[in-house]
Amino acid sequence: MKHLQPTQIEKLRGDLTRERDEIASRLERSDKFGMNEPMGAELGELSLVDNHPGDIGSEMFERGKDLALAELWEHQLEKAEAALARMDAGTYGRCLECGEPIPLERLQALPSAEYCIRHVPDDDTSFRRPLEEKFLAPAMRSDMDHDDTTQFDGEDAWQIVERWGTSNTPAMQEGRDNTDYNDMEIESDENEGYVEPLESFLATDMYGNNVTFVRNDVYQKYMELGEGYGLLEPDAREDGDELTDGYS
Repeated sequence: MKHLQPTQIEKLRGDLTRERDEIASRLERSDKFGMNEPMGAELGELSLVDNHPGDIGSEMFERGKDLALAELWEHQLEKAEAALARMDAGTYGRCLECGEPIPLERLQALPSAEYCIRHVPDDDTSFRRPLEEKFLAPAMRSDMDHDDTTQFDGEDAWQIVERWGTSNTPAMQEGRDNTDYNDMEIESDENEGYVEPLESFLATDMYGNNVTFVRNDVYQKYMELGEGYGLLEPDAREDGDELTDGYS
């Protein structure tokens, strides 16, 4: 704080102290803008479960406004208290990012300033998160893919949603060999519900007898590539002659 005179520091300390006390008093008088009471208490309802959303639309709007105001004042109170703590530690008046002195004019306009003009972060982000996220460890995200496990992850969730269609065009696809819109999905060729292709189209009865084939897309691709030990069942040549299966 060498760039600030003792009288300037004391003036700023007084401004911060008054700001802190005023905000704390305002939050106490307003009961945190009514956020300390449940919404049902304001409406005189024992439960809001049976209420149609339209019945409490106005109250819900006011509740959201109260939440925003309470969050704003709590945030400013924290910044004022943090500025006073920096004064006591002797680090007040310097940018937390670059360490350069914050101009006196800026401190006079905003005594709780933590950064110089060049390094001011986005202060509009709300850090209040839904209570449900505490039970998600970690929270599900669409960019999370646990390749080493079989758990349901964010990529799996996106793949399910993606099947209903997206606004992507063929120009946005990763590969250039796809000829079908269904092939544009993330890992569209991934085996789902089976490990080996054979498992997706080979079927038996409950006793393991009466082997049949389900002629799905995987089956067709399996046959076209000639995988396995010969053909799985007789196939017809172009001239009409039948081939014997590869196991005979």
